[in-house]
Amino acid sequence: MYRGDDGKRRDRRAACAARLVALTIILLGAACRPPQEMADQPRYDPYEPSRFFEDGMSARPLVPGTIARGMMRDDTFLYEGKLGGELVDAFPFVPDGAVLARGRDRYDIYCSMCHGRSGYGDGMIVRRGFRAPSSFHVDRLRGERVGHFFDVITNGFGAMPPYRTMIPVEDRWAIVAYIRVLQHSQNVPLHEIPPEARADLQLEEVR
Repeated sequence: MYRGDDGKRRDRRAACAARLVALTIILLGAACRPPQEMADQPRYDPYEPSRFFEDGMSARPLVPGTIARGMMRDDTFLYEGKLGGELVDAFPFVPDGAVLARGRDRYDIYCSMCHGRSGYGDGMIVRRGFRAPSSFHVDRLRGERVGHFFDVITNGFGAMPPYRTMIPVEDRWAIVAYIRVLQHSQNVPLHEIPPEARADLQLEEVR
């Protein structure tokens, strides 16, 4: 029986369709893999317990001595306010006008709500019932080393939480410098006040 061109074309299309189906089956079969291969190995969700480790925790602690990139803080003067394990009584950089302005800005944001704008421990939170901190103007704190204030800001003290994760190191030192300015401003001897400023103070006292 003679088959014309139309019949041959239909045969070729049928053959192509069969090959396409076969190729699809092969590809789908290749996509299926045993569940324990590298691409499908078991994993843990955060904080999920583990029976593999003795402590039962899937989250593993850092290897002792591990230091994150950029966190090699071996300058104890700058990062801890200490030298040889003792609190310092100097600043790791010159507290110029820009540093003091920054310190005042950060103090007003992080400290004034408890310590008050002038450092007397009468901030708004204290007026509403929170535990009052000591005034910066008592003799004990006026005689403290600057490293003490840096250490307290960094690690907290009493009801005050640590601010190491909220306030960068340089800003902590700027706040300490501003605290020193506050202390001096409230206890400056009269002879150190310029005459023109002394007259203004007398006017304020009369009022």
